[in-house]
Amino acid sequence: MGLDFSNLLSQQAMIAILTMVAIAGTLFSLVVPLLEGDKLKSRMKSVALEREQMRARERARLADDKANARVSLRNKPKKNMQRIVDRLNLKNLLSDNETKLRLIRAGYRGVRPLYTYLFARLLMPVILFLFALFYTFVVLQLDQPAMVKVFIACLAAFIGFYAPDLYLKNKIQKRQLSINRAWPDALDLMLICVESGMSIEVAFRRVSDEIGIQSIPLAEELTLTNAELSYLGDRRMAYENLANRTGLEGVKNVSLALIQAERYGTPISTALRVMADENRMQRMQAAEKKAAALPPKLTVPMIVFFLPVLLAVIIGPAIIQALATF
Repeated sequence: MGLDFSNLLSQQAMIAILTMVAIAGTLFSLVVPLLEGDKLKSRMKSVALEREQMRARERARLADDKANARVSLRNKPKKNMQRIVDRLNLKNLLSDNETKLRLIRAGYRGVRPLYTYLFARLLMPVILFLFALFYTFVVLQLDQPAMVKVFIACLAAFIGFYAPDLYLKNKIQKRQLSINRAWPDALDLMLICVESGMSIEVAFRRVSDEIGIQSIPLAEELTLTNAELSYLGDRRMAYENLANRTGLEGVKNVSLALIQAERYGTPISTALRVMADENRMQRMQAAEKKAAALPPKLTVPMIVFFLPVLLAVIIGPAIIQALATF
């Protein structure tokens, strides 16, 4: 009888639980639609708010563009510097289109950086020559013939002539390294934006806002590309300018893929997905290459610094005992 009573209680408990679940489901299906309200109205309201925010951001951007336009008028070189460079015709002697492209890749845009670069290549040899003469004749007072001291000063002037070029090369390498490290992440973000329904212009703007924390030069380049996509008549020129300004093979491949996607009408998301996978693979291969090159690089420091100390620790006590014994 006890067993039958327990079975009866278990059956009643199951019936009560199922009844409660059915009642809860009925109430949920009846009450939730009343609480949700009109989804269309709320979504349209959110869209209107987003449109107002975009309009406010666009007005702020236009105001910044006007301010930058006024500032760009001040980006002219100094009159004395410009007069000297133009009088000596240094633009034709020491610069060409490649020099202007290198300045852009280093992050220097406009006319003023070109004049500053040319004036520095003219002025640095003179400064280093005079400094070397003063240092060798007055400060050090070397016990050497005067021709040797003059030769040292000429060597310093030769270094000063190429010092701005070396500085520019170093600046380009640092900027390209920053862009190259952040470029795969930027491609992933761009792919997410395009697949979510954004246009390529909005994707560039969104990614430039997000990637600025990781790489400021890449954010600048994406912002310039977004502006060129909006104002240039041929969108292909905007992508080509992005590849030329960065000078990186990965950026060039992505630019070519975007140009082909717009020319032949293929989905941009497909091209971005392929290029994102390729850049991710290249980054992994570069990391593996650095890891594989680490043992040969550590061989010489280990031989020079670690091996003598290790031999001294191992053989030192035996040598001390042998000297004490004999």
